[in-house]
Amino acid sequence: MLISSDFIPKGYSQTIEKGSFQWSAPSNIALVKYWGKKENQIPANPSISFTLKNCKTITKLTFSKIERTENFSFDLLFEGKPKESFRPKIQKFLERVEVYLPFLKEYHFIIDTQNTFPHSSGIASSASGMAALAVNFTSLEKKLNPEMTDEYFYQKASFLARLGSGSACRSVKGEVVIWGNHQKTVNSSDLFGVEFSELHPNFKNYRDTILLVDKGEKQVSSTLGHDLMNGHPFAEKRFEQAHQNLSQMKAILASGDVNEFVKLVESEALTLHAMMMTSMPYFILMKPNTLEIINKIWKFRETTSIPVCFTLDAGANVHVLYPENVSEKVLQFINNELVVHCQNEQYICDEIGNGAVQINNI
Repeated sequence: MLISSDFIPKGYSQTIEKGSFQWSAPSNIALVKYWGKKENQIPANPSISFTLKNCKTITKLTFSKIERTENFSFDLLFEGKPKESFRPKIQKFLERVEVYLPFLKEYHFIIDTQNTFPHSSGIASSASGMAALAVNFTSLEKKLNPEMTDEYFYQKASFLARLGSGSACRSVKGEVVIWGNHQKTVNSSDLFGVEFSELHPNFKNYRDTILLVDKGEKQVSSTLGHDLMNGHPFAEKRFEQAHQNLSQMKAILASGDVNEFVKLVESEALTLHAMMMTSMPYFILMKPNTLEIINKIWKFRETTSIPVCFTLDAGANVHVLYPENVSEKVLQFINNELVVHCQNEQYICDEIGNGAVQINNI
């Protein structure tokens, strides 16, 4: 099993003066939720997620060799324009990963990033953003160390992404990704995400339509939210439940049991919000329209027997999950009954993707 020190390079065989890489990395949606973390971005419980396809960050990393400095040298552009408000987060990320990428202070970087979804949409962009940045930096390291295997490349990129944003490690590679040490998953790790490779055809091309109920600033940051699990009265029981639910979810995804999938996914979503409602301080992140949508999904499923379900992140937006073969009926239902509960009637159609994709390198 790999440990953190395995990601510290022992030196490089090549040099490179300048160049650029460009990668896209998607967002992801957890089916079994991770809530609560230990030091160094280690999850308190394992999780499993669908990798999305359309909601992604595209990041170009341009680099040029400089005299080694005491500080990191980088310019940050968002959609082509300087974005100073992102700077502290990138600075913190570089500080965390420097031991694993010892060349960082020998280059000046231009980080030019954009999202395919509106920045203020309420969709978490930290997972896709940090994953895209991590694969770019790992690409540069692969130029310095061409012997690096593909397997190690993706493990290290996921490992680095996690240090920027925990769930970002699930956005690097695979349709379905497990993150966190799980006794019944071979090679599972707290340090990086691993691909779940036994996906039944029923879950191939699964759809996720994201209903934008509230596009405002997050009421509680992820970091604060995770911290609220420290000393939470139900924390230990929840962590135990997550391990059991992950075992169950793996069996469901392998067997193709869509009805059991519906039950477990919705239970996990509501459990996440229950943890927030019972922490101190406590939060209700669902909005009245979130509940309206949930109730309409339940009623629609009951009357049609179509296996559509919802999941939630730590916010008010609703991810509507359903198989590809019922997409026409579900989209009709969304347009007829659910968009009225979305802010400006906005929603985003997405589906399962494969993770980060290199666009070019120069």
